[in-house]
Amino acid sequence: MMADTLHREIGEGGASPQVATVEARSENGQTRLVLAGQWATHTVSFVDADMRRHENRSSGDVALDLSGITYLDTAGAWLIYRLALAIREKGGSASLEGVRASHEVLLEAVRTAMEDLSEPDEGESRDSWITRLLVGTGQGVFRFRDDMLMALHMVGAAVRGSQMKLGHGSGLSIAAVVNQLDRTGVRAIPIIALMSTIIGAIIAQQGAFQLRYFGAEIFVVDLVGILVLREIGVLLTAIMIAGRSGSAITAEIGSMKMREEIDALTVIGLNPVGVLVFPRLVALGIALPLLTVISDIAALGGAMFVAKAYSGISPDAFITRVRDAIDLSTVFAGFIKAPFMAFIIGIIASVEGMKVGGSAESLGERVTASVVKSIFVVIVVDGAFAIFYAAIDF
Repeated sequence: MMADTLHREIGEGGASPQVATVEARSENGQTRLVLAGQWATHTVSFVDADMRRHENRSSGDVALDLSGITYLDTAGAWLIYRLALAIREKGGSASLEGVRASHEVLLEAVRTAMEDLSEPDEGESRDSWITRLLVGTGQGVFRFRDDMLMALHMVGAAVRGSQMKLGHGSGLSIAAVVNQLDRTGVRAIPIIALMSTIIGAIIAQQGAFQLRYFGAEIFVVDLVGILVLREIGVLLTAIMIAGRSGSAITAEIGSMKMREEIDALTVIGLNPVGVLVFPRLVALGIALPLLTVISDIAALGGAMFVAKAYSGISPDAFITRVRDAIDLSTVFAGFIKAPFMAFIIGIIASVEGMKVGGSAESLGERVTASVVKSIFVVIVVDGAFAIFYAAIDF
């Protein structure tokens, strides 16, 4: 029998020594490593170099006898399985013997974790693009379902919250609605008017430039009037509100979620959706149609200025032509869309706000998702309205 005893001893002051040992033996052509003592965080550093030496030297079948280990923690278990994995990578095998019942759970947990990290799934890497495609599609479908269910819950909770208030005689919080009207409506007027004026001027300039070849520059008034009143005015206003007010709603509700203020509202017996979401929905439902009117007027004003400067069409002629080109159906075609778009923006922004986790990164992701989803759904709804109007000849 050959024996090579590796011994390490540490101690502090007069305390009893804590020993970690590794003894290598050769029995019948098989290497046997006998581990004894305390294999813990404060001792493994003293046997680490010897264990690495065995990792480089040992091959074939190796038996690890753990019956002499009196104390074992994660650091010691990791050192043992590091040796076992190194032997396995060389084509050998390593078996554990004499494992105490109290150590089995820890050794099994460390073994599972280390094997998961060290052995890549070849099948997964081979079919990774198919797996990612299918998994991504499935997750997208489930996320859409969850968002729809949460949006419906939000609508029901908002309506129920308002009914609960009415039942208690307090009614809708007028102060909250007025405050939200100021933030989402009044403060948005300058940017909405400026943006619409520029867009109306651009449409008029480009229309006049193209119609000039046909000697029909006067029809630029018809083009601007119909396009702005039916589509551009309400669509651009909704997109602007989604980016400005929708993101603000998501950030406000998300910040309250992070600070657990929403949980506090629930604890004191209030409906968070009725208190936070319903006033914002009402304010958006009032503000967006009014902002649409302002947007339409500003766009027509910008087009009138360009028509005068670029095509020589006087303001009187412009207004007269607009009266002839449009009717009430043209005005209402765009105006009817506004409440629906306001409702969509408010619900999506509130849903994303409620989904915020406990980190600033989560808040940023939800705000971005709120703006992107709101703009996308608003454009889809506008297209659906256009198809519907064409079907009913409106």
